[in-house]
Formats: sequence, C-alpha cells, structure tokens
Amino acid sequence: MAATPHAPVPTARGAVTAGASRIESVGLRLPERRLSTRELLDSCQHRVRVDLERLTGIRERRVCGEGEDSYTLAVDAAFDCLAHSRHGAADLDAVISTSITKYHGGLSYRFEPALSLAVKEAIGARQALHFDVSSACAGMLTGIAILDAYIRSGRIRRGLVVSGEYITSIADNARRSVRTVASRELASLTVGDAGAAVVLERAPEGVPGIAAWEFATYGVHSRLCVGRAAPGAPGAAMVTRPRKLHRVAIDSCTPSIRRVLERAGVSIQDVDWVLPHQTSVRAIRAGQKHVSAELGGWARNTICNLEEVGNTASTTHFVALYRYLEEQRIRPGERVLMLCFASGLTIGALLFTMDELGERYGHPH
Repeated sequence: MAATPHAPVPTARGAVTAGASRIESVGLRLPERRLSTRELLDSCQHRVRVDLERLTGIRERRVCGEGEDSYTLAVDAAFDCLAHSRHGAADLDAVISTSITKYHGGLSYRFEPALSLAVKEAIGARQALHFDVSSACAGMLTGIAILDAYIRSGRIRRGLVVSGEYITSIADNARRSVRTVASRELASLTVGDAGAAVVLERAPEGVPGIAAWEFATYGVHSRLCVGRAAPGAPGAAMVTRPRKLHRVAIDSCTPSIRRVLERAGVSIQDVDWVLPHQTSVRAIRAGQKHVSAELGGWARNTICNLEEVGNTASTTHFVALYRYLEEQRIRPGERVLMLCFASGLTIGALLFTMDELGERYGHPH
C-alpha cells in the first residue's frame, strides 16, 4: 500500500498474550567529556544568532573522547546491563544491535561483519544469534519489539538489545554552516553521544511486562530528515526541516497511541509516565498539548531528560529511563508509555508496566 500522510504503512504490531516479555535490566554508558551548548555555539564558524539552550532546554551533552566510538559505548552499556541482570552473557539467546552510527575504530563506519557480532563476542555471548537493525531513532524500540515477538512465540527465552551512538560528528560538521534558526543543520547541534542496552526476557506468570506496541511508517515524509556522509569531512551530516517534521510527527502519533492503549485495555489517564523521544523541551511540550487534546487527557507525568545529555538518537529512551530508575522515581505497578519519532518517517509507541526492576537501581529521589 502506498504511504500517504493519512494512511500509514504498518510495519509491526504486538499485543499482550500469554508469555509476554518484560524488561529485565537496563545498562548505560555515557562518555566522560561534557560539552556545553555555549561552548558548542562559540566553536561555530559563523556567529549563530540563536539562543539554543533556551530553545531546546539542552545545557550540555556528552561527547566521545579518544578511544570511544559506537562500538565501545555499546559494549560498555551491555556490560553495565549484565551487571544489573540476573543473567550472564552465556544465557542470552539473541543480541540485536540497533545503532544508527556503526563506528568501530574512531569514525570508521562498519558495514560488515555486523556490529552485533563484535558486541556479542566482546561480552561473551557466543551462542546467541545476532543481527543489526537500522531504524534511525526508533532503533532500540524496534529491536525490543522484535525480541518481544521472538519471546512470545517461544523461539527464545531472553535477549539483549544494544546501541552505541557516536552521533556528534553531525554537530562537528554542522558547526561550519549553521548561522540562524532557519538552518537545516541546526538540529545537529542538539545531539549527544551515549550507549544503552536492555535485557528482555519472558515475563514470569502474573507479571504484566510489555502490554502492547506499534510502529507505523509514513514514507511520504522521508525527506524531512536525512542523514548522509559528510562531504569533505569524516563522519556524517544531517539536514532537516524541523518545523514540518515536528508538525507531521505530532499529527501522526495519536492514532498509534490510541491503538496501543486500546489493545492494552487502558486509557491515557491510566498511564503514569510518558517517555517521548528527547528532542527539545519545546517540542515535547507542544506534542503533549496536541495529543492531550486529541485523546481527552494525558498521563500523570512526562519524562524530560535533555538538560545534561541532549538528544542521544536511538538510545534516548533508555538514557532517560536509566536515570529515573537510578533515582527510583518509577515504582512497581506503574505504566510507562514510550513514544519514538524517527527518520523515515517512523512513529512508534510501546507500553509496559514496571515491576521490581524499579527497586534494583540507585537511591530514592
């Protein structure tokens, strides 16, 4: 079926069944180096007449230093995830890598062998099947949906979804051209580097786990955000039409959210936390206002974790979730709705209920 603004192409769907899966552990790796928004703007070739911190809510971001790249961030996040898990690497039946950036050895892009193979060998998951998924910023949630389907079908018991995003090369390359708020590379200055990983397993009897998910692709809007190799420089470049991209994203997400809630048998008012893709504070607030009007209400809380990390691409949801787990803000029994907006244009929603995972991290907030 041809994609139109009003007729998405469904790419995947899932609903709660016997043997649904749950998030068993989460891992994180942030580079040590911090780069403030002020420092980033001061390093631009032209004077940028934009108060980017006020516009986005991003005060700083983490940036890879010497010896760090997509691969190292992914491996370190996987080790951290296993350190919080009841399982070891040898217990994993699958390893899925979902990085947009596949840099291994600095800014050397790795096409083959798959990055998932390098990660599984590094952590010792030698018997696990492995493959890479490329779905832009929807990557980790897409990987989780795939694992959920494998687990519910009985094909595997548990698996790891991992991503390492050395994404800040697009900011390095945008510094040469950005001048005003109308620049098509301005969004490149909002990104930060991070690694994240999740172990998914079959939920024990009586544990709700993942209730439902859905992803839809609106291919007619694929040109609104495009990544490509940077001309004449290492790394990548990204060009966007941010205002139209944001408008299309919030207009398109409500049907997916509504269907996920219907399949789970709950309303938006029954959701405790909404965790949207972390793009900018203004975008999150505008999206919340629009969807709330469409659905007749909103969840009790909205997670916003931009100030110190920026937009970390496919890892963004789990960078934020990890922090809230560490601060013990999300309690067992609370529902969390994750929303992703990715180049393509892909819209995704995933609803799960927190279990004792929320008690195994950090300290009380």
